[in-house]
Amino acid sequence: MLDHARRLNDGGDPDEASPGGEAPDGSRALAVVPPAPPPVDPETARELAAYFRNARALAEPTKAQRLRGRLLLGASGFGARYEEWRLAASLWFERLDLAPDLAEDIGSRRWLRGLGTMVGLGAVALACWPDLTPLEARPALPQSDAVESELRSQMILPLALGADSGRRMGPTQAVIPLKSAPERPQIQMLVTLAPGDSFASMLRRAGVAAGDIDRAAALVGQAVAVGDIQPGTQMDLVLGRRPAPGEPRPLDSLAFRARFDLELELTRPGVGEVSADGTPVIPSGPLALKRNVIRVDETPLRVRGTVGSSLYRSMRQAGVPASAVQEYLKALDAQIDMDREVRSSDEFDIIIAYRRAATGERQAGQLLYAGVDRDGKPRTQLMRWGGEGRFYEASGVGEQRRGLLAPVPGAVTSNFGMRRHPILGYMRMHAGVDFKAQYGTPIVAVSDGRVSSAGRSGGCGIQVRLEHGGGLSTRYCHMSRMAVNAGMSVRRGQVIGYVGSTGLSTGPHLHYEMYRGGRVINPATVQFVSRALLSGTELIDFRRQLIRLKEIEVGAALKDLAPEPDEVKEPVREIEKIAGPTPAARKL
Repeated sequence: MLDHARRLNDGGDPDEASPGGEAPDGSRALAVVPPAPPPVDPETARELAAYFRNARALAEPTKAQRLRGRLLLGASGFGARYEEWRLAASLWFERLDLAPDLAEDIGSRRWLRGLGTMVGLGAVALACWPDLTPLEARPALPQSDAVESELRSQMILPLALGADSGRRMGPTQAVIPLKSAPERPQIQMLVTLAPGDSFASMLRRAGVAAGDIDRAAALVGQAVAVGDIQPGTQMDLVLGRRPAPGEPRPLDSLAFRARFDLELELTRPGVGEVSADGTPVIPSGPLALKRNVIRVDETPLRVRGTVGSSLYRSMRQAGVPASAVQEYLKALDAQIDMDREVRSSDEFDIIIAYRRAATGERQAGQLLYAGVDRDGKPRTQLMRWGGEGRFYEASGVGEQRRGLLAPVPGAVTSNFGMRRHPILGYMRMHAGVDFKAQYGTPIVAVSDGRVSSAGRSGGCGIQVRLEHGGGLSTRYCHMSRMAVNAGMSVRRGQVIGYVGSTGLSTGPHLHYEMYRGGRVINPATVQFVSRALLSGTELIDFRRQLIRLKEIEVGAALKDLAPEPDEVKEPVREIEKIAGPTPAARKL
């Protein structure tokens, strides 16, 4: 059937006998004319067309088709032949498998063939490696002692590497050292009082003579206590000429800020003075103290703003110091539930102690007033009052202590009720709550109270009992040591002892008990509030102070102080001498 299809497609094979042609042996053969096939109807032709197409594709190419293919291949040129050669070479190298994965079939012939390929390529790479012999070149500069000396005179090296040219150019060979160099007539320096350091030792390290140190300490002590000078205070020192070689320099001048409102200056007569002929006057005589009182305004700083999405960020953006914001949040949190009672549309109102000096310095103090307003009306008002620094409401009621503090920051390991005792081994009433805590963890009072007893108490070990008023009391057992004594008053959150394992205890923990009217109760069922009340004249004074604070203008403390006529500052720069004195301090 394939031959028949090929004959139908190609029109017959020329090698076959044709009517009227010759036989292969050259003899003339008679032509046999087959009868004409019957005609094929169109429907059958359409069905047979698909079979003929498939037969033509699967049939072996004829001579004519092979000749046509060779002609097309020759016409494609060198590119086609190169592509055929490349494909053949690729197939050959793929069959060789010279670069297998060395992580597979370790030790097999295929793996050894890949190892040989790697070693061979490495050997070829090493054989083709270039020579690393350094090249000799002529130096950029001539090498001689004169050239090195000139270069040294022009360079600056780090002092940390032992060089001597870090502050000035190195000397050349033409420099002749002096037998003796004259000292500077004065040395000006800035010294700082370090934490834990003393005024006298600071001056001694600066090179001040012992006699001047004693004199300076005595003069400064007339104005302020030497021990009250804050660490970090910077002092301007001027040391004079040595009276003799090897002796310490005398103290000509000492100036520093002793307090926020006071500047002290110790000077020797003649410092900074010039004689008629233009030569400086040599200072002589004892040191003298001069007080420069700086005018300070103590108007409190008041800031208001909208709470917004974050109260802390809103207050910081309004310019409130971070320490004041934290104190404000702590005071309000002890009084109200800030998550539920403070809205984003509310306004915060904060007043803090603030000091402004005429010299431009500013100092923020503690929180004086914390408030929250809603729709223009005060909702919460707290003001600091009394020596203890307790906050009171506008009505004179002390800050509310909501709930009880946890005595230790730990999880509850044993609740109140009947249980099997871990040491005695039988069922017994557990008259408290056990908290898990490490040895030495501080134990705090859950609320304000008075220490009624402190010491050892049988199986409770070292214990402290607090009376909170209203018939309520708490006891803290198994302490390692106590921090209070009987009869003392304690505040909420004050440390009263430390976790231990004294008495009947299997390990360090806190046993916490609560009593009402002398009978033990479950601590988890009690929440009480402690308040302080003002009355009488103290309540009147409190309300007057609150009215004065509420009358403070918002942001008034941020303005600069206007100078007064009797406030002048000695100019220390030439440009200031030309421009005239500037307002700063009152000279006394």
